[in-house]
Amino acid sequence: MKKAPILLLHELALRSRAGAHSLPQQIEVKATWEGVGFTLDGNGWVAPIDQIKEILTKVSISHIPGAKPWVRGVANVRGNLLPIVDLKGFLIGKMTKMSRQSRILVMQHKGVVAGLLVEEVTGMRQFLEEEYSRETSELNVPFQKMLMGQYRQRGESWGVFNINHLVDMQEFMQVAA
Repeated sequence: MKKAPILLLHELALRSRAGAHSLPQQIEVKATWEGVGFTLDGNGWVAPIDQIKEILTKVSISHIPGAKPWVRGVANVRGNLLPIVDLKGFLIGKMTKMSRQSRILVMQHKGVVAGLLVEEVTGMRQFLEEEYSRETSELNVPFQKMLMGQYRQRGESWGVFNINHLVDMQEFMQVAA
């Protein structure tokens, strides 16, 4: 006996549902923030990724006579002269000891391009936005005005360093000794 087409469709639908897998569970997507981790005076910091244009490893630096000690000199990077500033020397007064881990963070803000010498770049850091706090007083550093807040992740605090703020500092722009 021949089955009605509607019954055939109904049986096909039942078999289809029986063999179907359930949909994946809905996963909550959380907002994240990314930055470039670096060390300064032995402590870990993070700069917003949009404030770092490039990270340089080895460059030949030419000394500039008459410049402040924290101005390491200039480097020729692909035909452009890039001033190199020792970030720790500028902020703390202690010069960074050059090593194989030393890196130069290239920043560009308000028409100012500079290379910032740091002890080490620890790589890309990603934080959940819920790990952010504007409070920085517990970090207890002499350059509080450079900090935008901090992220706390796995028991560690990462101060968010506003590199662009350097350009707004008169003492950073005055490089002559």
